[in-house]
Amino acid sequence: MSSSDSHIDTPITALSAKLVVADGAAALAFYTEALGAEVLDSYTVDDRIVHATLGIGPLRFALKDAGDGDPAPSGNPPVIMSLDVTDADAVAERMLAAGATVIYPVTDHDYGDRGGRVADPFGHQWMIAARREDLTAQEIQDRLESMQ
Repeated sequence: MSSSDSHIDTPITALSAKLVVADGAAALAFYTEALGAEVLDSYTVDDRIVHATLGIGPLRFALKDAGDGDPAPSGNPPVIMSLDVTDADAVAERMLAAGATVIYPVTDHDYGDRGGRVADPFGHQWMIAARREDLTAQEIQDRLESMQ
């Protein structure tokens, strides 16, 4: 596709995640406790959440109960959520206290972040990272190559 072909007549105004879970009510409780999320809206059909929006400050994400052709994750999820935070240790500890499990412990990384990864009780993985060092793209690439 040439650059002239990439013109978008209808601009994209937002991109957000919608997590599919096996127990929407429990997921709302978890994200409220673990991330300090606020449930902004929640709609149900036959006691299943068909859409709920959660807010963390200005950030938004949605969730729904599995069904209607949308399965909850089993095994490795196809998407990993990434949280940029000011204190990766504190956020990871709060998520663990609420029921998440460690995939990769929080540690300092050569590419300038302190971070790790946890799995929530619903099969979704969350990367948690705090910037500890501002590096150029070339500095990050050089460090990654030196690790090999």
